[in-house]
Amino acid sequence: MTTTTPRATGKPDRDSLRDPSGARRLLIALMMLVGVIAAVIVTAVSAATALRLTGLPDPGWATTYGLPVVTVVGQLFAAIGFGAAIFAAFFVPPQASGELDVGGYRALRWSSAAFACWSMAALALIPLSVANVSGHPLGETISQCFSTIGGSSTFGVCGDVAESRYWMWTAIFAIFAAALAKAALRWGWTILVIGLGFLSLMPPALAGHSSAGGDHDMGTNSLILHIVAASVWTGGLIVVLAYCFGNGRWRTLALRRYSRVAFWCLIVVAASGVVNALVRMTFGQLFTTTYGLVVLAKFIALLIAGALGAAHRRYTIAELEKSENPGKSLFVRLAAVETMVFALAFGLGAGLSRTPPPVLETASVTPAELKIGFRIDREPSLASLALDWRFDLIFGTAAIVAAVVYLVGVWRLRRRGDAWPVGRTAAWLLGCLALLIATSSGLGRYSPAVFSVHMMGHMILSMLVPVLLVLGAPMTLALRAIPPAGRDQPPGPREWLLSGIHSRYSRFVTHPLIAITVFVGSFYVLYLGGLFEMIVQHHSAHLLMNLHFLISGYLFYWLVIGIDPAPRQVSPVAKLGIVWGSLPFHAFFGVALMLTSAVIAEEWYKSLMLPWSNDLYSDQQTGGGIAWATGEFPLMLVMIALLVQWQRQDSRQARRFDRRAERDGDAELESYNAMLAQMNTPAQAQKTSDGAQSDGAQPGGATPGGETPDGKILDDGVDHRPSGP
Repeated sequence: MTTTTPRATGKPDRDSLRDPSGARRLLIALMMLVGVIAAVIVTAVSAATALRLTGLPDPGWATTYGLPVVTVVGQLFAAIGFGAAIFAAFFVPPQASGELDVGGYRALRWSSAAFACWSMAALALIPLSVANVSGHPLGETISQCFSTIGGSSTFGVCGDVAESRYWMWTAIFAIFAAALAKAALRWGWTILVIGLGFLSLMPPALAGHSSAGGDHDMGTNSLILHIVAASVWTGGLIVVLAYCFGNGRWRTLALRRYSRVAFWCLIVVAASGVVNALVRMTFGQLFTTTYGLVVLAKFIALLIAGALGAAHRRYTIAELEKSENPGKSLFVRLAAVETMVFALAFGLGAGLSRTPPPVLETASVTPAELKIGFRIDREPSLASLALDWRFDLIFGTAAIVAAVVYLVGVWRLRRRGDAWPVGRTAAWLLGCLALLIATSSGLGRYSPAVFSVHMMGHMILSMLVPVLLVLGAPMTLALRAIPPAGRDQPPGPREWLLSGIHSRYSRFVTHPLIAITVFVGSFYVLYLGGLFEMIVQHHSAHLLMNLHFLISGYLFYWLVIGIDPAPRQVSPVAKLGIVWGSLPFHAFFGVALMLTSAVIAEEWYKSLMLPWSNDLYSDQQTGGGIAWATGEFPLMLVMIALLVQWQRQDSRQARRFDRRAERDGDAELESYNAMLAQMNTPAQAQKTSDGAQSDGAQPGGATPGGETPDGKILDDGVDHRPSGP
């Protein structure tokens, strides 16, 4: 993050995405045209082959060409909406009050319009997808999709086609993102717009070639990474370019931040594209099939875009800082060419979705391979669970990246001479290793097919990984390793992190009742409430389950044993109560799972037809035993961590009192002793007066023997009680 104040050129009323020349409108129109032409050309080449391989009747030219055209236009609008939301959140700073700056406000208006267009395109793709699958003409399909039965409109045949349901969810998420972007005025709301925009990108990634056939888990995961990175890269460039056309005040800062993001997007797009291509074909088919040639063309477009990005980093940023007319700068000229390259790549991708992939020579496909994407040939054992690895592109990559980023932060602190506890580093790295093992080892491979293995992975993801990650104190490390923005400078990553920690949302999710309910209650809802058997067959559900296990566990343990700063301060006694209060519910869940009479998701496990998986009920009881037993070790770690933190808190308070006493000469203790002396002075005078009285009449009703009526001895240093009986 730069700490140099960017040049603020131009008039304040031009500090926006407005462009009086209309150049941005022409640019977007050309971009859409290039994408459409590329999609049509690829479709024209591959349409006949696709119909011959599927054996379906020709749905007509409206469906054949309308499907890729609407797809590429919708995806380009989705990229603009997603990129504009990220631009408003992170590329230009908000005002000091938290309200969006002019550039951020205009970017969200762009995002709203783009997401609205994306939702309209998704709705149009519903009948187009059904017509493509059924082979019926588009007009007939539209009437079937929105048929009228008994005077009420129903979502007829469209609801029976999986791809149409995906597009319906896309339209729902996109329209909500558009509405929120239209209403948002403050910076915090942009995060929700980004979240909804991200969800609108997910359904297309779960449909198409990557979601079917062998290795579709790998294909789907790589496509998710590919689509998100490509949308950020493309949409971010378009909005930054428009901001420069409008002579935006923070254009240099926006371009620098975008350049950093684009570099990593390039790496993700390239790596995920290679993985996705290898899933669908061999290297030799890259040059001998239509599918391979289109993939090769996309790869060439990626190389060109990467070269233009390198030119931006080396030449155009510095040139833009000095330019008096940013609309005619070198950056604008190169970026305009780059957007055409992106549009070409999107068009090729849309055409690729209509192109059948090459046929791979493989052995007979088993039912398990057809449903979960890969073969399972032997019964799980300790050896297979430990050695039979299948790398998870989402969570395995996240584990490696998290470990590397953490070590970079530690290296930054050590380089400037600051210490960082070795125990925290070890805890974080062990947590990343546990995440990698739970998702990419034999545990991850067998998890979709064996309930007991799934429960073992669940316990690691929700009970062990979050404990270790929380003890690593990543937010404290980030706050120390990332330099502050400085006074009168635009906020950066450190300020964004602090804003998130102290936000109302963080206070809500870290409330003890919310954290306990989400953490413990999700066990009951998912497995005993019937949700698991409804979603177990979907790959996206497995991704969401793993993500939920990690987030809910991290929030709970952040509240209980967190070292990082938190929006809520909980006393050690309350933390101990939270832990002990949640123990019975967790233990009872394992017992209830073992005592459940019905087999959870029985149809799913039987449909896999695994020859060694016969006693599903016994396997479920084993899973319940794992849930009951494996939770004790992480909770033991929690108790140890709580005791250590409690002892350290007492030690810190003692050292704080000692330092204060050294500074003020123990003034607090002296004041306390003086107060006691002042309180004791009247008592001493009374005692002296009592000593001068005669032995016959003792004050307070004391007897001559020196004892008061209640049996107490007079405080004169002499025992006046008689020695005899």
